Amino acid sequence: MMVMETKGVLVGEVVPCMLMALMEFCTIGLTILASTVMSKGLSPFVFVVYTNALSSIFLLPYNTFIVSRNKREDLMSRFLLLGLVGVTMAQNLAFVGLSYSSPIVAIGMGCLIPSISFVLAVICRKTSVDLRSSSGQIKLMGTLVSVIGAMMLTLYRGSVVKDKDPSTHLQLAPPPLFVFLSQHENWVLGCLLFALASLSYSIWNIIQVGTIEKCPEVMTVASSSTLFGTFQSALLALIIERDPTAWRLQFDMGLLVIVLTAIFGSLIKTHVHMWCIQTKSQFYVVMFKPLGVPIAGMFGCVFFAQTFHYGSLMAAAITGIGYYTMMWGQIKEDENKRDKVDLSEERAPLLQEEQV
Repeated sequence: MMVMETKGVLVGEVVPCMLMALMEFCTIGLTILASTVMSKGLSPFVFVVYTNALSSIFLLPYNTFIVSRNKREDLMSRFLLLGLVGVTMAQNLAFVGLSYSSPIVAIGMGCLIPSISFVLAVICRKTSVDLRSSSGQIKLMGTLVSVIGAMMLTLYRGSVVKDKDPSTHLQLAPPPLFVFLSQHENWVLGCLLFALASLSYSIWNIIQVGTIEKCPEVMTVASSSTLFGTFQSALLALIIERDPTAWRLQFDMGLLVIVLTAIFGSLIKTHVHMWCIQTKSQFYVVMFKPLGVPIAGMFGCVFFAQTFHYGSLMAAAITGIGYYTMMWGQIKEDENKRDKVDLSEERAPLLQEEQV
């Protein structure tokens, strides 16, 4: 009996936590690898096309929309829009931003997504802000903290963890194997591009919610939007990258990163997130997003101390605090809604008895 209970706790609590932490760890690792290959000449636009093309192939067996004879036009337009916003706009903005900055900016600006989604929902009148309720106050506070963190991330970097040794300037240092800070650094531009990518992902999330209501097959939505996004990104890349050599791949780290990113993003991460949502909840999955801040900080301090800034880590941590505050307000709001529904259901039988 004790063995069964231990297994239940292991599967129900420990395994989801370890898997989600591993997903964030792998995400940071792949982001550093992507930064490295782009610093060595791989175009971010070409990178997006190849990774999504490979992801489309991996996801094709899960797609019931492509093989269906009776294709719904409303779903077709939604898949095209999801591909445009989530792949062509968001991913290209993010990877171009990465080519000008560093992975810590990717994590910090990614924590803006709930706050941007909240602001967009208020603007579109999908939700309202009740400043008299604690949940509304908490969500507003989380939004302000996230924005302050993003502004600090853009404008303040602070000192590096470890100053360069002056003696190394007299010697020809070998090129680093991995790159954390872009060699074509334009920090402010990189932060702004990441902020626009977070805006695109927020819009994509809103569109995706409505699409899943009409097409509950999540993998079909992912496969179709990735496929259409690949064609749109390819058209964009062909316009921007006119040099044929930019499209040429070799058996090197660039090809390896493309394959690993496609496999991880389309198959591994998607299935792990779906399993954790079914096992725990949707909020459980999103709560691990800011875990990338300490992971990126560990990588930066240990392996890239000469190009990693304390101010960037502090600002990313502030956006992570804003993220958690925002999520806390959302959870509190959902709990209040459930309490109101339960209370109305309890009152209904009493009213029926009084009428009888």
